[in-house]
Amino acid sequence: MGGARGRAEGRQGVLAAGAAVVTVVLWASAFVAIRHVGHEFSAGALSLGRLLVGSLLLGAMVFTRPRRWPAKGDWKPLLVCGLLWFGVYNVALNAAEQRLDAGTAAMLVNVGPLLIALLAGFLLGEGFPRQLVIGSVAAFGGVVLIGTSSSEGRAETWGVVLCVAAAVSYAIGVVSQKPLLARLPALEVTWLACTIGAISCLPFAPTLIREAGDARPATIWWVIFLGAFPTALAFTTWAFALARTSAGRMGATTYLVPPLTIFLGWLLLDESPAPLAYAGGALCLIGVAISRLKPKRTAHPADETAPAPD
Repeated sequence: MGGARGRAEGRQGVLAAGAAVVTVVLWASAFVAIRHVGHEFSAGALSLGRLLVGSLLLGAMVFTRPRRWPAKGDWKPLLVCGLLWFGVYNVALNAAEQRLDAGTAAMLVNVGPLLIALLAGFLLGEGFPRQLVIGSVAAFGGVVLIGTSSSEGRAETWGVVLCVAAAVSYAIGVVSQKPLLARLPALEVTWLACTIGAISCLPFAPTLIREAGDARPATIWWVIFLGAFPTALAFTTWAFALARTSAGRMGATTYLVPPLTIFLGWLLLDESPAPLAYAGGALCLIGVAISRLKPKRTAHPADETAPAPD
């Protein structure tokens, strides 16, 4: 029985890791796509367009299978997650990327995992495992190193403020989402949060209609891409993985996003990073690897990170 349980846990771990990889790659591509689309769509209109596409696609999947409607107590964290992570985060990030290059924005937003680890330690009882702390500090050092060698060599103050606002919204949203995943399917949680975010962005509907009428067809397809892949697919794979690991460790995984974004920005937008950015990316990878190490079992399991649900 123990062997079968171990194999099942191993399979779950592999699936969660695969889901995390999908999320990281698609979120990195989102920073580049937002930077590109931002020339024709304003921040609010782009947020609404992306979230509408994501909500429609996720809803189509949700309503093809049996659903578990949230309990009364689930709506508060759902509203927090939807309004902050899907609503405020998207508007703030889109506005920031109209002032900063994609790589710099990705690096600044990635102060979020440190905030997630801190909030999860206090509010979710996940504690502060040594490898998580060491890995987060190392990865954050990589983010700082990349930030000091951004492609433009400087960062507009307002863009930095918007990125920090996006990071705070992202962190609070993840911590609000984590307990929901123990009671509700990841797909359903993602759809509801995305729909709440889309509703919160409805004041931008007139702007979206006007800008979509003036935009090139290729740009509109990029908006659909943002809604279908970095939103509908990536947020679902994120929730799937988050349900099977701690919020702190899952948040630390997103430190992989900045180096990938810098590479894609260089490849697709001709935003060339400085040499120090490569060293920062390597430090990010090392930090993520450390933070993902499983702690050794001790006689006091309560001191460990909370176990993932089956």
